[in-house]
Amino acid sequence: MLVIPERHIDSLRDIAEMPAKETKRMLEFVTEVARDAGLEDYRVVVNVGPGAGQAIFHLHWHVLGGRMPAFG
Repeated sequence: MLVIPERHIDSLRDIAEMPAKETKRMLEFVTEVARDAGLEDYRVVVNVGPGAGQAIFHLHWHVLGGRMPAFG
């Protein structure tokens, strides 16, 4: 799932532009989305900058359920 805040911020790198109360509420919302989807175990991923794979420059969170694939 993808969680996208209404307020535009380019990247997590710019999170200081948001009031702490709003930042806290966004993170609480991410956990609510996972819970409402029935996920008990999940990962939350944020790509920061093009070198890390960020292609959309509006802060968002990827909520990923299931096991992480094995490497190697």
